[in-house]
Amino acid sequence: MDKAELAKVENYLRKTFGLKNIGLRPQPKKTDMAEVFIGDEFIATLYRIDEDGETEYQMQMAILEMDLEES
Repeated sequence: MDKAELAKVENYLRKTFGLKNIGLRPQPKKTDMAEVFIGDEFIATLYRIDEDGETEYQMQMAILEMDLEES
């Protein structure tokens, strides 16, 4: 994903979740993946999937049991 594409998705996420500090960081070795951060905290991975002439973005977030105990 190039900078323009990342900016579009990042703006969408900010608007959708109402978070100004959500950001995407590209993966240097992978062109179809970025990491999602809120501030400095990594929260998810974002994948671009191109299939049948369509592009979609999938965000995958893992929640560890130990994280639930802290809340």
